[in-house]
Amino acid sequence: MTTASTLLAPVRDLAAGPREFFDRAAARLAAGARPVTFYGQPADDPASLTLTLVLEEEGRLSATRTAVSREKGFHALTRKFPALHAFEREIFEAHGVKPHDHPWLKPVRFSGPEPRQMDRYPFYVVEGAQVHEVAVGPIHAGVIEPGHFRFMCLGEVVHHLEIQLGYQHRGVERLLLQREPRALAPLVETIAGDSSVAHAWAYCDALEALAGLQAGPDVEASRALGLELERIAMHLGGLSGIAGDLAFLQGAATYGRLRTTAINTSMLVCGSRFGRGWARPGALRPGVDAEKAAAIRAALALLARDVAIVNEHLLSARSVQHRLHGVGVVRREQALEIGLVGLAARASGVACDARASLPGDLHAAHPVRALTERSGDCWARTVLRIREIDASIRWLGGLLDAHPALAPSAAPLGALAPDTLAVALREGWRGEVVHCLETDGQGRLRHYAVQDPSLRNWLGLALAVRGNEISDFPICNKSFDLSYCGNDL
Repeated sequence: MTTASTLLAPVRDLAAGPREFFDRAAARLAAGARPVTFYGQPADDPASLTLTLVLEEEGRLSATRTAVSREKGFHALTRKFPALHAFEREIFEAHGVKPHDHPWLKPVRFSGPEPRQMDRYPFYVVEGAQVHEVAVGPIHAGVIEPGHFRFMCLGEVVHHLEIQLGYQHRGVERLLLQREPRALAPLVETIAGDSSVAHAWAYCDALEALAGLQAGPDVEASRALGLELERIAMHLGGLSGIAGDLAFLQGAATYGRLRTTAINTSMLVCGSRFGRGWARPGALRPGVDAEKAAAIRAALALLARDVAIVNEHLLSARSVQHRLHGVGVVRREQALEIGLVGLAARASGVACDARASLPGDLHAAHPVRALTERSGDCWARTVLRIREIDASIRWLGGLLDAHPALAPSAAPLGALAPDTLAVALREGWRGEVVHCLETDGQGRLRHYAVQDPSLRNWLGLALAVRGNEISDFPICNKSFDLSYCGNDL
């Protein structure tokens, strides 16, 4: 069933000729439509590649597609609409079909058959007698995923940062086509482990739409409870990391302690601190009885009380203010141009929050306001985390008032609609999570495209570091808090 955050359409209704497809896409983007995803997949004709573009405009999702010659490729839209840069780079990388006149046609995750290809990444070079390069990673001095950062510096000032990813590439989209569609949730939950509920909910939305099943209010409420607890926990973890990088140790320790309260609340409900098992197609699981509801309320009350205390100490500390104000700035114009999403966009004044712009029945009944900051710096990204934690705690209180108990239930999923595309979008803590499922003529999965918000936000980090001292990079990096595996898939 179609909602504001879910699109369901027969494939035949999406087809357009190449000229019509690109002319219409350019016109709609120029008129203010926001690109959600743009991806390629094998066409029935081996000499062609199918391209699908999904846009958000006027409070709804829309999709269109065309087929282009693999040999001839297509003219890139990126030069005019830079927000498409990562999508067109990924199309070229995955399918070998060239978007001509692309200004920065470099690997997104370098998913070639030979790991040694990583050594041939085409780094941009800044020339000058006093310019030096600093290479960091892919192995880091800490518990962190692998990624390589190449800084081009003049003295301590960073003039260019290039980020090479792909070390976590697992072939997720291929794996998703090798299993029964109704049993994919355990795999989906590991696409980006800190966004397990967000990815699982988007998957459930798309699969249920294909099966013609409408999730009821209690099911939606249960999933929203899991997602907001995930948002609170990950924002607390991010604040702990930022405080640690600033040597504000009392903040690092306290935010870390409170994160434990949030993830332990998830474990109380679903048995996993990371929300795994929370969302399953056609099911309300786990249930929330009166006893669990009381425990959730108590945890939220503790979080509200203790977070307020540590927030005051963090934000009033002059050392914190000095290290965060004016550092790692991404201007609103830049954020719009490159298509930042989620927290990174909202910290630069772009109100990009699917809970507000694409509300389903649940968020229509319990509205969420997109919170923004204007300065686009590390301070803004820190303050926005704090504000979103407070907002989620309040919002969950209202949700529990409206749904004091959630009884477990399950509805069987029937056959999936044949030759149909389902697109589902959910606003995870980092930004929008997008799942695109397409069936063939027999109702089997033909294609599965996944998008984590990190794919769109890594370039924002690279821009944020420019003009800052290299010692500011850890703070900038943590303020974005992006996922390596979410990008690498």
